Amino acid sequence: MTARSIRAGAAAALTGVLALVTAACSAPDDGRGRAAGGKDSAVVGIAHEPETLSPLLGYGKDGNSKIFDGLLTHDAGMKLRPALAAALPEVSDGGRTYTYSLRPGVTFSDGKPFTADDVVFTYETILDEKTNNAAKAELDALDRVEKKNDRTVVFRLKYPYAPFAERTVLPIAPRHIAGKQDVNTGTFTTQPIGTGPYVLTHWSKGEKLTFKANPTYWGGAPKVKNFTMAIIKDDDIRATRLRAGDLDGAVLPPDLAATFASDKGKKTLAATTFDYRNVTLPSAHPVTGDRAVRRALDVAVDRPAMVEGILSGAGKPAYGPVPTDSPWFAKGTERPHDLKKAARILDAAGWKQGDDGIRHKGGQRASFTLWYLSGDKLRQEHALAFASDAEKAGIEVKTESGTWEAIEPNMKRDAVLAGGGSPADPDFDQYLLLHSSLAGDGFNNMSRYADKTVDAKLVEARRTDDHKTRKAAYDTVQRRLADDPAYIFLTHIDHLYVVGDRRPGLTTQVEPHDHGLASGPWWNVEDWQTGK
Repeated sequence: MTARSIRAGAAAALTGVLALVTAACSAPDDGRGRAAGGKDSAVVGIAHEPETLSPLLGYGKDGNSKIFDGLLTHDAGMKLRPALAAALPEVSDGGRTYTYSLRPGVTFSDGKPFTADDVVFTYETILDEKTNNAAKAELDALDRVEKKNDRTVVFRLKYPYAPFAERTVLPIAPRHIAGKQDVNTGTFTTQPIGTGPYVLTHWSKGEKLTFKANPTYWGGAPKVKNFTMAIIKDDDIRATRLRAGDLDGAVLPPDLAATFASDKGKKTLAATTFDYRNVTLPSAHPVTGDRAVRRALDVAVDRPAMVEGILSGAGKPAYGPVPTDSPWFAKGTERPHDLKKAARILDAAGWKQGDDGIRHKGGQRASFTLWYLSGDKLRQEHALAFASDAEKAGIEVKTESGTWEAIEPNMKRDAVLAGGGSPADPDFDQYLLLHSSLAGDGFNNMSRYADKTVDAKLVEARRTDDHKTRKAAYDTVQRRLADDPAYIFLTHIDHLYVVGDRRPGLTTQVEPHDHGLASGPWWNVEDWQTGK
């Protein structure tokens, strides 16, 4: 994946909107993503659309893509279960061989059969150096994939890799279509064909994507026959449209979700997450690259105040990519808010306070720019709170908003209010975030962090399936990051969904940073019953 496609993944990861409307897709559209009549339709609004719908370029790599299926998928409790595979894999050769028996009778939505050839094609194409997929690092352990017969696929690993099965939720692409095109620019990137419960019928860039149920879906034809992903970039506009009745539900920031508390026709669902907000501190900038400034900022920020003031309690302080209630969290790496300690760190490093309250050293003013995504209230509020806390320590943070297209060219020297998080395995977050080989690789390692010990421990942790060894390695990574915080982690955010009450029994999963179509109460939309 190129930096552009990583940007798409990051953008797609931003806030999405669920809208359950009483509309059939055959009914006339009112121009705002809504139709009239019927009860078997749903409209899903997202803040930003994906740049590609090809799994070969990274779309849906963590599951729930709806157009596609992986060999495995996740249930409500985030446990792996079979999808295109008939059963969970057989693991042999000391954790180096994974054998999958494939589900019989599965077809792509164009009627062509799904076979082992499609699995081999998908993984080999992603690993091809000509394919613009930055997620190659997540498949580092894979040596080769082999077709044993039409219904059996064998993965050979270079080394035991504990979370490898998690990587096989990756969607499978049809060789007979995608294999006949340029993988990076072919029509498959915008007109995909898969085995999933839904089929893309139209993509109006910047407006909406529309889908219909796949009547031949191997899991049974969904009762929700039609739905739309309406693109609504601004949080406030999304809330306004929900209130006006244009949308029947939405995922909203806590302050906007709270405005619906007295609406008896709506309910709020909360999903716990691994979704964090952090500030990148690029090493190329003379201020953000200074270890003393980083350490001072890390204790100057008031994380509990952000949780209460910005999230209304719907979240928790973040001290790294791993939430504090995760068994992978390194106990003792919590850093309390301490402005006096921040001052001592800066004083000792020679950062002197100027007449205007802003520190300076050797003619360098303690000042830098922090970008956040325009229209994203949570990022804006986190950025402003961070800037306020930094100013109290004598560091000037100038906030700027923009699109990812405006932000990306500035990421080498300017800070960014970023986000991430995956509940599947600590390798999925920490390797991409911290390994020096990925410094400056699009939205990977945006701070260009480089620590030889961290690099070694990240590799050690992914090359063993021994839990104690992995836990010790990730503890070391978290402690090293706390000692030289190239990222200032602020909060882990609960996702709040305000939805209409006409569909009972809606549930959520433990969610990653991505929470558009793939997560939320519609993570299993194909299993919904029709509404009232």
